[in-house]
Amino acid sequence: MAENDHRIAVSTWSLHRLLGSTYPHDLTTTAIGPGEETFGEGEESLLGLPSVLANHGYHRLEIVSFHMRSRDPVYLGELRDQLERAEVRLQTLLIDAGDITHPEHGVRDQAWIAGWIDVANALGAENARVIAGKQKPSPETIARSVSALRQLADGNAGSSTRIVTENWFDLISTPEAVHSVLDQLEGRVGLLADFGNWNGEGKYEDLASILGRAELCHAKAGFADGRLDEADYGACIGIAEDAGYTGPYTLIFDADHPGEWSGLAEERDFILSRLA
Repeated sequence: MAENDHRIAVSTWSLHRLLGSTYPHDLTTTAIGPGEETFGEGEESLLGLPSVLANHGYHRLEIVSFHMRSRDPVYLGELRDQLERAEVRLQTLLIDAGDITHPEHGVRDQAWIAGWIDVANALGAENARVIAGKQKPSPETIARSVSALRQLADGNAGSSTRIVTENWFDLISTPEAVHSVLDQLEGRVGLLADFGNWNGEGKYEDLASILGRAELCHAKAGFADGRLDEADYGACIGIAEDAGYTGPYTLIFDADHPGEWSGLAEERDFILSRLA
């Protein structure tokens, strides 16, 4: 791999048209239901993706949980084997549902998330991203989030899979809330910072506040008429680097044009040019 390529990863979210099917979550059960052709028929399976990804020059992958058709140990073993054969690291399993701060369903959702952290361990994932909460931030909801995240970390003690959370949804929708949760967890849970989750006038200042704490980063670029918004993307990358971020940038592509592989290549080449 070229210098700095270790700092580039790809999320299955960016290839949802290639994969086609998703497997919607039902938090009342650990079973995975029938797939839905959410993004069409698709051209590739998740099992086949590692070799395809490697052929495109990518060797770090994040898998969104709703792209997994099974939690059966045999299937997980097959997926782990395909990753190893293709020399693709599973950087993160993105656990994409659950609200540990919900007043009624929080305990249920915490148990459901814990089951997916077990899946991350079985796959050999370096990280498992969980949602810190979907309720509005308050002393009560932040305390509920911290308690649940601490318990999830306790249940995962001794594992090589690190639990991280993301500046996503209401609970940690501000830098102040992000810092409050992370400070109380005292390093037991890490941070995945996402460029695309915050917008508006204070976007760059807010990102600058948290990126120094980030261990992972979702680097989503804006595209208009198929053209990458270089000003915004460059500003975000610059803020991350200035903050001392040294981790991988996970390419997030979600535009109609150009195609998925072309859009990812534009994002990758732009980032690498800035790092050079």
